[in-house]
Amino acid sequence: MSSTLSGALIGAVLAAVALQFGFWGFVLVVVFAAVGALVAALVTGRIDRNALTDVLTGRRSSR
Repeated sequence: MSSTLSGALIGAVLAAVALQFGFWGFVLVVVFAAVGALVAALVTGRIDRNALTDVLTGRRSSR
């Protein structure tokens, strides 16, 4: 699936959620999607958990 088609489908789903559940429902779906993407990236190893922890605790800069 191309990135254009993926973006269009995601946009359509978010638009339907916004129309059905209003602004706060839309925000909740976006937050859950972002958390799900972060967890998936951590599980697959695309994001290093130790590096993420260091950045969030201020031990190391992102540079």
